[in-house]
Amino acid sequence: MTIRRPPDLLAAARRWAADPAGWPVPLRFDPVSRWYARLAVDDEHEVWALSWLPGQGTDLHDHGGSSGAFLVAAGDLTEETVSGGGLRPHRLAAGAGRRFGPRHVHVVTNRGLEPAVSVHVYRPALRRMTRYRLADGRLRVAEVAEAGVAW
Repeated sequence: MTIRRPPDLLAAARRWAADPAGWPVPLRFDPVSRWYARLAVDDEHEVWALSWLPGQGTDLHDHGGSSGAFLVAAGDLTEETVSGGGLRPHRLAAGAGRRFGPRHVHVVTNRGLEPAVSVHVYRPALRRMTRYRLADGRLRVAEVAEAGVAW
C-alpha cells in the first residue's frame, strides 16, 4: 500500500512564482484594488496570483477551512496574525513564504513603496472565506464570502 503525501503547498507556490511567463493570464496591477487571478486548479490544490500596489491589502480573513501557503514573488508584504488580542505583523520580503493550516486568520498588506506580487496555493480549493473584525481582542464574523459569488 502506497501512502500519498499531500503536496508541499509552499513548494508549489515557489514553482509557479518562478515562471510568470507561463501563467495562463498576464500579471497586471489595478490602481483601485489588489488584482488576483486563478492560475490553476486540480484535485490536489488551487493556485492564485495576486498583485499589490502600495497601500493595498486584504481584510482580516480565513480560508474557509483550506490549508495554504503563499510566497512573495516581488516586493514585500506584511502579514498580520491574531496574537494576544491584537494583530502581530510579520514582514515578508521577496522570496519569503508562509505555510498555514485550515484555521489561519490574517491580514496581508503592501506597506512598502514598491508594487508586490505573490502566489497563493490552497488545499482544497477555496469555497468560502470568512472576513472578521477584531473587537475587544476577539474575532467577530463580519461576512462570509462564497466562491463564485464574491470572487
